[in-house]
Amino acid sequence: MRKRARIIYNPTAGREALKQKMIDILSVYEEAGYETSVFATTPEPNSAKNEATRVAKDGFELVVAAGGDGTLNEVVDGLAPLPRRPKLAIIPAGTTNDFARALHIPREDPVDAAKVILKHQSLKIDVGQAGDSYFINIAGGGLLTELTYDVPSNLKTAFGYLAYLVKGAEMLPRIRPIQMDLKYDGGHYKGKASMFLLAMTNSIGGLERIVPDASLDDGQFTLIIVKASNLVQIAQLLAKVISGGRHIDDPRIIYKKTTKLTAKPVNNPMQINLDGEYGGDAPMVFTNLKQHLDTVVDLAKLPDNAVSDTNTVESEQKFVQNVDKLN
Repeated sequence: MRKRARIIYNPTAGREALKQKMIDILSVYEEAGYETSVFATTPEPNSAKNEATRVAKDGFELVVAAGGDGTLNEVVDGLAPLPRRPKLAIIPAGTTNDFARALHIPREDPVDAAKVILKHQSLKIDVGQAGDSYFINIAGGGLLTELTYDVPSNLKTAFGYLAYLVKGAEMLPRIRPIQMDLKYDGGHYKGKASMFLLAMTNSIGGLERIVPDASLDDGQFTLIIVKASNLVQIAQLLAKVISGGRHIDDPRIIYKKTTKLTAKPVNNPMQINLDGEYGGDAPMVFTNLKQHLDTVVDLAKLPDNAVSDTNTVESEQKFVQNVDKLN
C-alpha cells in the first residue's frame, strides 16, 4: 500500500504562487512515493489545524504545510498533541518564512521547496508548548512582539516584508518597557523589559543572527530578555545583531538556555505571540518538547551546530540503511 501525503495550503499565500504551481508540486510528492492530495484552507478559524489533525488520525504518513508562518503554526498545532504524528514537510510561501529560512528550505520557488522530499532525509525537531497551544519557531511577550499579528493579512500579501516595516514605524514611538515576572532554568527575572523571546531557531523576523547558537533539536529554548527601555537603546541592540550577533553579551540583554519558562505580567496585561500569531495572554507556561516532530530537511544545508549528536547518528544510520536497500 502506498504512503499517503496531504498538502495543506493557503490559497492566498505568496500572491497565489502555490495555486499556480500545484500540479508540479503534486508530481514531486508522487515521485517521492506518496499518493498525494490537496486541501485549501478557508477563512474559518483553525482550518489548517483541524485538517492536520484529521489526516494524522486517518493514518497519513506525511503532512505538507504550504503557506506562511501562520499556516505552518496551525499545522503544528494540529499535529503536536497527537500520540502518532506523521512526518512534516514545509513549502514556504509567506512574508518572512522564518522556519523555512532556518532549515534552509528554498523560499523563492515552491516546486524547489517540494523537491527537498526527494533527498529522503528528515530531522526530529523540537516543538514549543505554550499552555494548550504549540509553536515551532518563536514565542514572546511585550509590545514589540505584537507587531506581527497587528499587520493585516491583505497588507502582508500585497506588500510582503514592507508591510512589517510600515507597521513597525507606526509602533516605534509607543515602545515602552513593562513589568514582567519570568522564571527559567536556574534563574528568575522580575523587572521592566521591552520584551522577552523564546527562540527555537536562528531566524526571527528575517534576521539570522539573533540566536547565533540556536539548535533545532537539543530540547532547549534560547531565552532573550530585552531590558532596553527606549528607541535609541533598541536601535543600538539591533545594530549589534546585524553586525555579527554581538548583542548576546550586552548588559541590556539576558541571554539564557532553558527547557521551560513561566511568564507572568505584573500590574499590566501581557499578550503572548506564538509564531507571529496572537497566542493568548500571560500568565503562561512554556515547555520545550524535545525532538517532537520528524521534519523533512536537506541535512547537507543545515549548519553543524543546528543538529545535536543524537540526531546526527540516527540520520547517518538511516542513510546507510537506504544505501543498503539499493544493493
